[in-house]
Amino acid sequence: MIIRNHERIHADEENLCKKCISELEDLYSYLELSREELDLLDMPRRSFTVHFPVQLDSGKTKMFLGYRVQYNDARGPAKGGIRFHPELTLDDVRDLAFLMTLKCAVVNIPFGGSKGGVVVNPKELSRHELERLTRSYIRAISDYIGPYKDIPAPDVYTDEKIMAWILDEYERIKGEHTPAVVTGKPIELGGSKGRNYSTSLGGILVLEEALKKRSIRKQEVNIAIQGFGNVGENAARILHERGYKVIAVSDSKGGIIAEGGLDIPAVMKHKEQSGSVVDFAGSKNITNDELLTSDCDILIPAALSEQLNEKNAADVKAKIVLELANAPTTIEADNVFSDKKIMLIPDILANAGGVVVSYFEWSQNLNNDYWEEDKVLEKLEKIMVTSFNDVHALCQEENCSMRTAAYQLAVKRILYAERLRGNL
Repeated sequence: MIIRNHERIHADEENLCKKCISELEDLYSYLELSREELDLLDMPRRSFTVHFPVQLDSGKTKMFLGYRVQYNDARGPAKGGIRFHPELTLDDVRDLAFLMTLKCAVVNIPFGGSKGGVVVNPKELSRHELERLTRSYIRAISDYIGPYKDIPAPDVYTDEKIMAWILDEYERIKGEHTPAVVTGKPIELGGSKGRNYSTSLGGILVLEEALKKRSIRKQEVNIAIQGFGNVGENAARILHERGYKVIAVSDSKGGIIAEGGLDIPAVMKHKEQSGSVVDFAGSKNITNDELLTSDCDILIPAALSEQLNEKNAADVKAKIVLELANAPTTIEADNVFSDKKIMLIPDILANAGGVVVSYFEWSQNLNNDYWEEDKVLEKLEKIMVTSFNDVHALCQEENCSMRTAAYQLAVKRILYAERLRGNL
């Protein structure tokens, strides 16, 4: 199988949706939105449900259910992933499409938000069945996606190989090369350099701006990272390469800490050989809970949701929390951090680097102009730094949390676009 393990991502993003919606209910009241503005934000612009057949290896045909929701496209074509998940519902897809709308608005890229997927357990399909499922789903929604309508991307249980099948099937239907119809493709088919670690790098770029705001030098900080999957491992690697001291990391089996700092390349090699960061030479084994309350200056939750909560928030010693995971902090913990003057950089901003580089991929495809990695990273830095400063300035102006400021900025940008179009 070509699918990686994403079992917890679905639940984590559900938690992110719940938290976001709870925050927005308070924000809508604070912004004193009109009935017309509330109605516009309350429902997606378009929702599609499709029912399509797939031939199984046994020769039998099975019907599958798929969805695509385009929540808002006032700021540009809709943008959002495709997921294959056995518990997927239309409500899930709608809420996640709304989150994508907000995320694109926060980093001010010219996209709206969408999401889609198929109700299926891909682990139960062979490679050929998975390909036939993907192609059948794209045939069912092909009239509703496109470079100027809605651009899919990888999500839960989908990857660059599936994006290649999507591209190929769409081009067969349309009879022309259209690489900009989907992002997250292999580089050989028009994918962008730098995309595989863009989420991690984007977060580190906003972290460095936060350090400037707090007048903290890199030589003065100790960093702890919960999660050593793709995002957490790349974050640790990039921080180590930039001269930061990472003192603690963890994975699902446990964590390690070394007050003098960890040799991250050696930790990566140890995990590759042993399957975990635990028992790394020269470090002390700790639990994930101990990592979260360790004596660090910067805490980066890059694993599961709701890890920082009312039980441990008071014990967090970090000065800055960078949310690379989805919804790692509960509302109760948010309030504790606010009282303790801990700067929390919210997920909607901190982990937006992935969609920013997806935007670059789309732009490169449209212009048939493929950039070297340095150019991708330079442009990513400009957008992430500008976005952080926009959110931070509003946070200072309104005397609110960074999370509230990010949501407020996103909502204002979406409504302004709707107003310019004459829809309000």
